[in-house]
Amino acid sequence: MSKRALIIEDDANIAELLRLYLEKDGFDVSRAADGATGVRMALGDNPDVILLDIMLPVLDGWQVCRKIREASRVPILMLTAKGETFDKVNGLDMGADDYIVKPFEVKELLARIHAVMRRTGPEEKPGEKKLSFDRLTINLDSYELVVDGKKIETPPKEMELLFHLASSPNRVYTRNQLLDEVWGFDYFGDSRTVDVHIKRLREKLEGVSGQWTLKTVWGVGYKFELNEKT
Repeated sequence: MSKRALIIEDDANIAELLRLYLEKDGFDVSRAADGATGVRMALGDNPDVILLDIMLPVLDGWQVCRKIREASRVPILMLTAKGETFDKVNGLDMGADDYIVKPFEVKELLARIHAVMRRTGPEEKPGEKKLSFDRLTINLDSYELVVDGKKIETPPKEMELLFHLASSPNRVYTRNQLLDEVWGFDYFGDSRTVDVHIKRLREKLEGVSGQWTLKTVWGVGYKFELNEKT
């Protein structure tokens, strides 16, 4: 069965180029030329992956990403000419799974699409990926984070990173290990991606409990530390 890709891109030439390469790679492709149409198609057509431009009419890419994330965990790759760190952080914060700066190589784009789809594919054994600590529940089956009794909206990659760290309490991971094990060995980003996600998680978790903490091990990386004291 073919995978379905939705291109949300107002530049007809770029959209057509993407369509040709994606169809050659086995995708059924649809396109929206503005943000509002893109949201409607994303939530109505249930694509397997979305390629999302930032500079769009009606709704910009960040608004589109936020609205889609309110109802769906479909993989989203942002395609944009904006390469500043602030823009990348914005995209990740809105829930994007990857961020690709134009111009890009088509082979790299396709590799990233397949990598994101592998990482965000359906769980084979639901009900098994749930961790509980004092005032904290991380449920990767439902992608729900419950902090001090309240459900906290959390982008998928932040959930996966926190679950990965908390699955091995007190183990220190380097940034490169986390990129390999959470984002995938074929991820093309850099270690600042990990730092951005850790920062956002800390904003959600800071001061919640004295029994655990998301800790920086200076010069090495990060760990989910359990306080052994009673």
